[in-house]
Amino acid sequence: MEWKFTEDRPIWQQLSQQIARQILIGVYPPGSKLPPVRELAAQAGVNPNTMQRALAQLEQAGLAESNRTAGRLVTQDRGVIEAARRAEAQGIIRRYLESMNELGYSPEEAVALLKEEK
Repeated sequence: MEWKFTEDRPIWQQLSQQIARQILIGVYPPGSKLPPVRELAAQAGVNPNTMQRALAQLEQAGLAESNRTAGRLVTQDRGVIEAARRAEAQGIIRRYLESMNELGYSPEEAVALLKEEK
């Protein structure tokens, strides 16, 4: 996984979002074990405490859960994953429509342009 960071938000939030995206697209399927904190931190080039905070955020969102003996697992609740996936899609759509509005396009025109791109 290639980690990308910007300066507009805390690193832990960006880590959490990037791991969540991997869950949503199926890189980490429901019930699968996430790599250990230290391994993820080393891959991302961040402090393990920063990665721990990112993973705690995933737990708060319901996408992951801690198991003392098995480590951290992706939730098996497909409804939670689908709800998060839909929320992510809605955010993408909202940002697209806002950008198109800035260019002077109505929502209908923006959707028509999307249909043309098929």
